[in-house]
Amino acid sequence: MASISNRLFKNGMQMDRLNWDDVRLFLALARAGTLTGAARQLGLGVATVSRRIDRLEQVMAVPLFLRHQQGMDLTDQGQALLPRAEAAELAMTELRRDAQDQAEIRGLVRLASIEALVSPVLLPALTPLLAVNPGLDVEISYSATTVNLHRHAADMALRLVAPEAGNLKVQRLGTLGYGLYGPAEGQPRRQVTWPELDTFQRPLAWSRAFGGEGRLMVNTLEAQVAAVREGIGVGILPHFHARRAGLRELASTLPDGATMETPLLLVTHADLANSRRLRAVAEAVTDGIGRMAVELRGVVQP
Repeated sequence: MASISNRLFKNGMQMDRLNWDDVRLFLALARAGTLTGAARQLGLGVATVSRRIDRLEQVMAVPLFLRHQQGMDLTDQGQALLPRAEAAELAMTELRRDAQDQAEIRGLVRLASIEALVSPVLLPALTPLLAVNPGLDVEISYSATTVNLHRHAADMALRLVAPEAGNLKVQRLGTLGYGLYGPAEGQPRRQVTWPELDTFQRPLAWSRAFGGEGRLMVNTLEAQVAAVREGIGVGILPHFHARRAGLRELASTLPDGATMETPLLLVTHADLANSRRLRAVAEAVTDGIGRMAVELRGVVQP
């Protein structure tokens, strides 16, 4: 990657001809994989995109895409330059945002969260912050798959599993405790659990440890709580959700005595960590989780 980057950045004449629109074009085609998809995303004609990509490859003096009948794939050189282009995209995005929020905390913060925390934790935590900062917009989203911060799908994320790599700042905010819960009366044998996805491997393993006959698999926590309350089955649920719903705790540990806990992690792209609006939202979320630390972990007070 270093040799490719040096070839580009040491040639002053080429850099004079490279602009942000070229970077946007490169990223759009890399992500869409077809000229049609990139053209639609950018609001340009297919012929225009094709012509500008050809010109970009001439400016950079390296082949960026492999052409084939199904579309276009990045070459090794293009793949090596992709992180540079994404960094430029992030810088431009932050430049636009920060130019608007110097006088007060304003602008958009996109927060990806685990479902369990959205209503009971995040909304109360953010209420005071939003009340005194009318120019601050917060977008909270939940997905069954892990959000990719490097692709800027979100500015920060609440996770239960630490990211393996990347230019990310990770802060542990607390612990989320789980137990095996059943309806108020009876103990059905069926397990209410998550679908077979990588994101849910830990709670799925906990469910398997308790055995059972048959499963109901559903990908929302709210539906799982409702299914257990209706007596369809028993389920591994966060203590604070299950107790608020009036469910009966059947076990607080696995059959081998191990606890069922996950860390609560706030992950932010390191390049965004000093943004005023992100710091403000991060502090509000941190304080909100801190106030509920005991309930989230599920520790029963003596």
